[in-house]
Amino acid sequence: MKTISKLLLFIAVIIFSSCEGPMGPAGYDGLDGQDGQDGINILGTVFEVTGTFNEANQYTLYYAFPNDFQVYNGDAVMVYILWDVVDGLDVWRALPQTIFLESGAFQYNFDYTTGDVQIFIDGELDPASLGIGDLVDQTFRIAVIPADLYKNKSIDLADYNEVTSAMLVWGGKINQVTLSNH
Repeated sequence: MKTISKLLLFIAVIIFSSCEGPMGPAGYDGLDGQDGQDGINILGTVFEVTGTFNEANQYTLYYAFPNDFQVYNGDAVMVYILWDVVDGLDVWRALPQTIFLESGAFQYNFDYTTGDVQIFIDGELDPASLGIGDLVDQTFRIAVIPADLYKNKSIDLADYNEVTSAMLVWGGKINQVTLSNH
């Protein structure tokens, strides 16, 4: 008897699951984000820039964000310098980064607005006295971190790998740019 009941139940499930009927009424328009207007945009972007500090550019590298890219007032902007390459892996350090030499100290530092970033050499030393290794073909990554990404999470903004991992999970990207030397 139990076997027959189970068989009838199985047949009923198959019959009712294969039925078709008219389409039901459309639901209301939810916040799906498909049109780019709804939801939260938490994509982060990293711009990799390489440039040379010299007297002509007043030892300042200037990077203007692209016209189609928006930095909002609440977003965080961090800059990291390519410090070293160890076993084929890039070592990034957050700015400001102070370097101590026998003749004194200097610092790679930055400031930013919602439209641009300036990376500059600052300190007690005359930048003209620095070596080529400190001035030529310096590579930086400028990370624009949306406020919605970091305000609800505990991200160490000084840790480049932690920042980019969090951003790339949400579809962020890295753009490479070479700056002119003037």
